[in-house]
Amino acid sequence: MKKVTGILPDQFVPEEHWYPRALNATIHPMIHFFLGLKRDRIVKRYCHLHPKVNGTVLKELLEHQTKYFRWSGADLLNVTSENGKRQMVVIETNSCPSGQKSMPLLNDNQEEGGYLDLMTRTFQPLLSYKRNLINGALAVVYDKNPMETVGYARVMADVMNEKVYLVQFDKNDENPAVKFKEGIMYIEESKDNWIPIRAAFRYVTQQPWNRIPLHTKTRILNPVLACLAGGRNKMVAAKAYDIFNAELAESGLYINTPETIWDVSKAEIPLWIKKMGGQAVVKVPYSNAGQGVYTIVNETELERFMEMEFVYDQFIVQSLIGNYNWSSISSKGKLYQVGTVPNLKGDSFVADIRMMVSSTSLGMRPLCVYARRARKALTNEISEGSESWDMLGTNLSIKNPDGSWGSDTNRLVLMDRRDFNKLGVGLDDLIEAYIQTTLATIAIDNMCKTLIGSKGKFKMRLFKSLNNDKKLLDEIVL
Repeated sequence: MKKVTGILPDQFVPEEHWYPRALNATIHPMIHFFLGLKRDRIVKRYCHLHPKVNGTVLKELLEHQTKYFRWSGADLLNVTSENGKRQMVVIETNSCPSGQKSMPLLNDNQEEGGYLDLMTRTFQPLLSYKRNLINGALAVVYDKNPMETVGYARVMADVMNEKVYLVQFDKNDENPAVKFKEGIMYIEESKDNWIPIRAAFRYVTQQPWNRIPLHTKTRILNPVLACLAGGRNKMVAAKAYDIFNAELAESGLYINTPETIWDVSKAEIPLWIKKMGGQAVVKVPYSNAGQGVYTIVNETELERFMEMEFVYDQFIVQSLIGNYNWSSISSKGKLYQVGTVPNLKGDSFVADIRMMVSSTSLGMRPLCVYARRARKALTNEISEGSESWDMLGTNLSIKNPDGSWGSDTNRLVLMDRRDFNKLGVGLDDLIEAYIQTTLATIAIDNMCKTLIGSKGKFKMRLFKSLNNDKKLLDEIVL
């Protein structure tokens, strides 16, 4: 595909923007019911099961409209404690979440599905504020996932009834078709013909801060600020959750996360893993798509990790949630995977749930849901030399030798009549996943607001105090 492609209205073809399995699937009745559930009913149900939660506060949060982080997707694990207390735990929150291609349509007449919902509910209102809106075209910029990004561009053209530019903008592109001048995005429509962009939908996932400025006059969904404040920065996200949890303390609400140790140097990692009983998850805070995540359950895996070289200086260490016999010891108690319903062989698999939400005039609303399972079944014991990632890693993204990205769709769990029941989750689990995703999104949006001063400038000194990783700081384009 060319770096810049002009997209006109009436070019959307459903077969090109869904996995065949998802396009031909029938959505599960419970998912259909959940997506249509009114907010008041969600609040009443949740407060019935959590009587210490302040329903007024919960309702206000679900009606909240974010300022910067308008579109997000959280990855959640369905876990339980040794006493049988089940909960949804937020593993990370993503500022460019995939998922539309994996979501069965709500009905046969809804050909554009969640692509249309996001464009009409969230992107289009971004342009309704005429103040300081520059003159220019519309664009979708991306570095991976063409199945969804092309879909967004085509639906944007339909909704806005104008030509939209689809632009590839890779991390290592020596001759990019995107540039910024005085805060305005320009794209090279043809050779040496640069046109201004008034608003852009961004699906740039790999270190977007090294080529997209923090301050732009072009309106961007989501701005890079949302990435640095936690949407693509697990270090700052953990701190954002912690701060927001303190604010929420009196309401009875809480963002559930694994125990997280931040600002960890590589040399310190073995000490923290020992403290957690020999099992932990180590993460490069700024990676995504399953890259830079290391599950460590024995000395062999720890030694292998310590031999590796990394670009960045700091890491986070989180308690590992595995089988009851080999989960981390943490201050939150020992949590372990609920896993999928056992198959005919008696095997159960780790699975996570991706919940995508967006900010609308009616508050935070769910867009789509899907799940992913690990490659290998969860076992009671881990033999020396075995790969724990095969039992715990769920991300479907695959980086090909040529640098392009693929997807292992064999492990995709659809929200349809065939797959959904395998997850072993119910309506109350979906409601909790939605609430946890909303709380995590608001926490990161609050961090965005904290990092912007009264004059609209990024507080670099404050950010450095939160995330003093020189190699990251050197990458940021102001």
